[in-house]
Amino acid sequence: MAMTSSRPYMIRAIYEWVVDNNCTPYILVDALLDGVYVPQQYVQDGQIVLNISPSAVMGLHVGNDIISFSGRFGGVSQEVSAPVGAVLGVYAKENGQGMLFDAEEPTPPPPTGSRPSATLSKLPSKSKPSLKVVK
Repeated sequence: MAMTSSRPYMIRAIYEWVVDNNCTPYILVDALLDGVYVPQQYVQDGQIVLNISPSAVMGLHVGNDIISFSGRFGGVSQEVSAPVGAVLGVYAKENGQGMLFDAEEPTPPPPTGSRPSATLSKLPSKSKPSLKVVK
């Protein structure tokens, strides 16, 4: 049976953990993917780091398909949204603790006529996105 992506659940969990520990939650977003609406003047190397702390944004919604909120950039309120698959990481600004994600790819359907295996096969290795220090 195909399962939905665990990414939105992990984003919500890490976000809550970071906030509960009085730290500032940041997300790293691939700004070049379709459906990503962010202030382009803040995009560097195709990525943008967004502060999603309760004091920095209004109306934060981390759904299973999309993350959206209203934030201020250069003193101007803007609506931001991105597909969950565009989120490359969620972490605490203060210490970098959090989680990075691989680029999300569609899960291939299981071969027809075969039984599900009880063992997991080794997943192909992928390069990890890099984080930059934001001050």
